[in-house]
Amino acid sequence: MNMNNFNPQMLLAAMSSFNTFKSNHPKFVNFIDMIFKTGLPEGSIIEISVTKPGEEKMTTNMKVLESDIELMNALKDQD
Repeated sequence: MNMNNFNPQMLLAAMSSFNTFKSNHPKFVNFIDMIFKTGLPEGSIIEISVTKPGEEKMTTNMKVLESDIELMNALKDQD
């Protein structure tokens, strides 16, 4: 993170929004937290479905690659 562009108000707003999201969707947040805490090995399949009101469900998936794991580790190291 570039500290020259650090905006504390933006950070507080993002934290507040995330807290609202966690409050509105606790099962989803707990599920994602559990998945990433236990690890997501290469070859895992991530699938997501979205059903918009009045439309049919759309589903897609991806197989986790070594490069995906490297990206997630690099992002995690930025904290």
